[in-house]
Amino acid sequence: MFEAVYQYRDQLLHGLGMTLAVAIASFVIGFLIAAVLAPLAVYGGPFLRRAIMGYVALIRGLPELLVIFLIFYGGTVFMTKIAGRYIEVNALTAGIASLSIVAAAYLTEILRGALLSVAHGQWEGALSLGFRRPRAFLMIILPQMMLRALPGLGNQWLVVLKESALVSVVGLEELMRKSVVGAGATHQPLAFYLTAAALYIMVTGVSTLLLKAYEARLIPHMR
Repeated sequence: MFEAVYQYRDQLLHGLGMTLAVAIASFVIGFLIAAVLAPLAVYGGPFLRRAIMGYVALIRGLPELLVIFLIFYGGTVFMTKIAGRYIEVNALTAGIASLSIVAAAYLTEILRGALLSVAHGQWEGALSLGFRRPRAFLMIILPQMMLRALPGLGNQWLVVLKESALVSVVGLEELMRKSVVGAGATHQPLAFYLTAAALYIMVTGVSTLLLKAYEARLIPHMR
């Protein structure tokens, strides 16, 4: 049954590489956005806080697949109107943009919760030692926030990794898409989907082990 999978091994590995590229890019971009939005959601003005939390609530209320369609088709319409000629947003760009927007909303909430969990006395202690607020945040508050956010960040990475399979609906040749094509061409869907499942489990398993090892190494230094 798995002979057909072996024949498609190069395509499946290419799809796995594309899955990892989309997931990593989306998570990194989403994290960078969240790293800016989370402190603003806590320390910003009332209007800014409401705007950020509105964005978080809106994105968390939408199915990820709908966001992908909106970016893919809406982006094409928007770019076409701006340029005055037809411009199609490719599947890779749409996939990364969509998953980044979704990840940023969830990561903002994770970082915001972690930031709120840092005792206010940490601020007072840093300021009493002569730290300015930006330096106090970077040197004292941020490391504690990241430690508290680490489990949530790890979980969100796994979510983004699995959500990357949704980008196959707009034609991106990632692992799920390659599996569907191989299954259709060889009429061996079970073999291809079991292989895809094994590859996903392998990646998530390695990710979980690395996150646990990093957390175990980091915690003693933060005590």
